[in-house]
Amino acid sequence: MSFHPSMAAFLACAMVFTSNMAMAQDDSLRQRLKNRLAQRQQAKADAANVSINQAGDHRFTLAHDGLMRLYRIHVPASYTPQTPAPLLVALHGGGGNMDYQADDSKYGLITKSEQAGFVVVFPNGYSRFENGKLATWNAGNCCGAARDAQVDDTGFIRAVVAQVTTRMNIDRKRIFATGMSNGAMMSYRLACEMADVFTAIAAVAGTDNTRQCQPSRPVSVLHIHAKNDTHVLFEGGAGPDSVNKSAVTDYVSVADTVSKWGKLNGCNASAQRTLNKPGATCDVVAPCLGGTQLELCVTQSGGHSWPGGQKSRGDEAPSQAISANDVMWDFFSRQTLPASGSAPRH
Repeated sequence: MSFHPSMAAFLACAMVFTSNMAMAQDDSLRQRLKNRLAQRQQAKADAANVSINQAGDHRFTLAHDGLMRLYRIHVPASYTPQTPAPLLVALHGGGGNMDYQADDSKYGLITKSEQAGFVVVFPNGYSRFENGKLATWNAGNCCGAARDAQVDDTGFIRAVVAQVTTRMNIDRKRIFATGMSNGAMMSYRLACEMADVFTAIAAVAGTDNTRQCQPSRPVSVLHIHAKNDTHVLFEGGAGPDSVNKSAVTDYVSVADTVSKWGKLNGCNASAQRTLNKPGATCDVVAPCLGGTQLELCVTQSGGHSWPGGQKSRGDEAPSQAISANDVMWDFFSRQTLPASGSAPRH
C-alpha cells in the first residue's frame, strides 16, 4: 500500500502535531500535579502555624519521621490569647488512641480542663491504621509495635508541643505530661529526654521502663498506682491480665521507680504523708533539687485504671477514693521550673 506524497506529508505533519499535543498535555498534567502538591504543602505549612483562639476541640495531623501522626487539642472556655495558659499533654494507654483518652465519660480530663483552665493536648501513639486505633508508645522497653519499630515518639511529642506553643499563648513554665499505663511509661521517657520542656509529669498505672535516663534538669514526678493492679504489678512484673507478654516487658516496680527518681532529683528529705483516707494514701518528698517534688499516691483497689474515672470494660471499677485529675492538678499547681533551669527550647 502506497500514499500520495501529499498524503504522506499530511500524515507526517499530523503525527508531529499529535506528538506535540501529547507532550504538551503531559507537561500540563505534570505542572498541574506540581501545583497541586505545592498547594498541599502550603496548606500543611499554613495549618501548622494557624492560631487557635476558639474554645473547644481541634484535630490536627503532623508529618514526623516519615509518618503521618495525629493529635487533638481541647481549649477551655476561659482561654484568652492575652494570657499564657498551662498545657497538659495527656497520653493514652497501649492499644488505645487519642479519642479514648479524650473521652470525658472515662477520664474526665475535658471537665478538669474547663475547671482549672489548662489546655490539654491528646497525641495519638503509633498505629498501623489511618484512624489511629490500637496505638502504642515507644517508652523504652515497652510497648508493642511502637517499641518494635523504634518509633521516635519523643521527637513526635516535641514537635506537637512546638506546634501547640506556636498556635497558642502557652506558659512554657507550666507544661506538664500525664499518661495511663503505656502512656504513663511514655511520660517517664519524656521526663528523661525532654526535661527542657516538661516541668512535671504524673504517671498513672505505669512505671518507668526507660532504657536510659539522663534528664538535663530535675523534673517533679507524681506516681499514682493501685496496690492490686493486675497488669503492671505494684511489686514489679507483668501481671496475669497483661496482653501478649512479647508486646510488653517485665515491668519495673513502683518502689524502684520512685527510688530512681528520688536519686535523679536529689531528694534527701523524708517522705511526709499528706493524705490518709480509707482506700488511698499520698506521700510527698520535698524539696528536691531545684525545688522539685516527688509524690506517690496509692489506692488499695481499682486495679489497672484511672482513679476517679469510669471503665467500660474490665472486672474492677476504678477507685473513687481519690481523683487522679484532682491530685495531679494540685501537684502540678505547686510546680515551677527549677531556678537553675533555662527556658524550654523547642
